[in-house]
Amino acid sequence: MTGAVKKQSLAAASNHAAVLPAVFVITSADAGQRLDHFLAGRYPERTRSALSRLIAASHVLVDGSQVKAGHRLRESETVVVVLPPPEPLDLTPEKVEFSVLHEDAHILVVNKPAGLVVHPAGGHRSGTLVHGLLHRCRELPSADAGRPGIVHRLDKDTSGVMLVAKTEIALQALMADFKNRQIHKTYHALLLRCPREDKGRVISPIGRHPVDRKKMAVRPVHGKHAATAWRVLERFANGWGWAEIEIETGRTHQIRVHMASIKSPVAGDTLYGGGVDRHAAARPLRQMLHASTLRFRHPVSGEAFQCTAPLAEDMQQALAALRGCGS
Repeated sequence: MTGAVKKQSLAAASNHAAVLPAVFVITSADAGQRLDHFLAGRYPERTRSALSRLIAASHVLVDGSQVKAGHRLRESETVVVVLPPPEPLDLTPEKVEFSVLHEDAHILVVNKPAGLVVHPAGGHRSGTLVHGLLHRCRELPSADAGRPGIVHRLDKDTSGVMLVAKTEIALQALMADFKNRQIHKTYHALLLRCPREDKGRVISPIGRHPVDRKKMAVRPVHGKHAATAWRVLERFANGWGWAEIEIETGRTHQIRVHMASIKSPVAGDTLYGGGVDRHAAARPLRQMLHASTLRFRHPVSGEAFQCTAPLAEDMQQALAALRGCGS
C-alpha cells in the first residue's frame, strides 16, 4: 500500500516538474552505496542536504517506494528522480562593474573581475554578473532559470574573459560549441609550488568530493573525464611558478583540482591547499587564476574570434613582488 501511495505522489510531482523523471537502474558497481551518495554523483551541482530534502519530500523513489537518504542500494533496484521546478527568481537589473572586451548584436565578451559571482545562487540573490548584464542589455535568452545569456561560468574569485549570448540563435550555437569542445580556453595561474617539469598534462576524472560538498576532487570511479595541459612560463626563487594552462574539458574547479593533484596548487586557493604563509613575498587574497583568452567562431557569422582579458591588477602586483625577490 505504501508503494502505491508513493507512486501517486511521484506522479503528482511529475505533473508540475519542468523536466521528465530521471530513471537509474542500479548496477553491481553502484550496489551498496547510500542513496544520497549515489545521487550526489549524478547531481554534483546539488548539496547532499538538498538531495536529502528531495528524498524526504518523495521526489526520489526506490522501486516505487519512499526510503531514507541512508538506504543502501541493491543491484537491479530502480531509482526514479523528479526534480521540482526551480523557484522563480526576481532578476532586477542592477549596475554592476565589469569591462566589455567585445560586443555586437549577438554576443558580448566581458572581463569578469575577481569576487563577482556569475549568477544568482545560494546566498547571492543580487549583485551578480547576470544582474549587471540585464542592466546593460535588458533582455537576454536563457537556457536555465536565473542564468540569462550565460553559456559558461567562472568561479567567483577567478578573473577574466567570459562569453555571453545576447540572442537565442547565439545561445544555442555557443552552448553546442562548448559541449563539442569547439571553444578553446587559456588561463594563467600563479602556482604555490612549481612543477619540476616544464610542461605536462593531467587526465583525471573529476566529481563532487565524497565528504566536503563544497569541493570537487579527482574521482577515478564516479568522476567525469577531465583533461588539463600546463606549461611553466617562469620560475621564482621561492619555489612558486607562473604557468599557462589550457583546459580540454570544462569541469567545475577543474584547474584548481588538477593542479592540486600534482602538488602544485593555485596560490591563494585555500580550498585546495594553496594557502600562503604570512611571511611570503606575495600574499594573495584569492586564488591567483585568470581566464586570459577565449578562441571561438562567431555563432552567426562564423568569423574566427580571439578575445583576451588583461591580467588582473592583484596578479600583476603579485608577479612584480616575486620578480623583485629574485633580483
